[in-house]
Amino acid sequence: MILVTGAAGFIGSNLVRGLNELGRADIVVVDDLTNGEQHLNLNALQFVDFVDKRALFDALGGLANIEAIFHQGACTDTTERNGRYMMENNCEYSKRLLRVAHDRGAKFIYASSAAVYGDGKNGFREEPACEYPLNVYGFSKMVFDQHVRQRISGPHCQIVGLRYFNVYGPQERHKGRMASVAMHLFDQLEASGEMRLFEGSSGFLRDFIHVDDVVAVNLSFLANPTSGIFNCGTGSARSFVDIATRLRELHGGGVLREIPFPDDLAGKYQRFTQADMTRLRDAGYDRAFLGLEVGVARYYEVLRTTRGYFR
Repeated sequence: MILVTGAAGFIGSNLVRGLNELGRADIVVVDDLTNGEQHLNLNALQFVDFVDKRALFDALGGLANIEAIFHQGACTDTTERNGRYMMENNCEYSKRLLRVAHDRGAKFIYASSAAVYGDGKNGFREEPACEYPLNVYGFSKMVFDQHVRQRISGPHCQIVGLRYFNVYGPQERHKGRMASVAMHLFDQLEASGEMRLFEGSSGFLRDFIHVDDVVAVNLSFLANPTSGIFNCGTGSARSFVDIATRLRELHGGGVLREIPFPDDLAGKYQRFTQADMTRLRDAGYDRAFLGLEVGVARYYEVLRTTRGYFR
């Protein structure tokens, strides 16, 4: 049996789909459906049961033979200011779940974040010297990574942390403001024929990775017994304007307009990210990543036909 937390979320639901494509339906999905619209992310997936995240630890007694835990659940709002809430959701909950994996001898593969690197002045290598988060979301991920590092050095179950860079693709509509630039630009293009980007966006370079690649990296560790913390990006930095340009090509037109940079993001915004992929490649992951133009085109078709949901 496989446990997937955050399964009604963006990456979690894509991961369940990836497991289904491997022929796995022995999956217990865990999430918080306070936002009832997130059931749309689960409609097309196969699993044996749904468990509310608040009831998970009570329900574990009835779940036998857990092979792997894919822990994708978290508060992912990078503008959240409540540090206590963030640490309870992203750090303390993760520690409890890691203990469960250790006790059950289950693989523990979890979502970390490139937010731990902050402005990236010291590089994007999986080393403490490179880590200086700009917001409490990134801090919560960094603290749990530090917790994991202490456990990897001794006897443990397999533990894999994946530091996601800028992920885009289907099943993210519920994220609202935190959804990818690709989705927001598509919606604007459809509604008005105009795409709006922050001033200076041509100079904002990010490592954009399609969610299909993120799923492939996660699933590769089902067969690979290696433990560690690894970047999950493409190793290539592209601008937001590149995404807008590709969408305009696919749509057959569209106007690009700059808007003022929001005050609430000042000093908390990553203007450049580019994953160092050395450690993941050294761990044996040799699959090529989708180029931005191909990935955006793949996503465009899903947005155009189903508003971004699996059907």
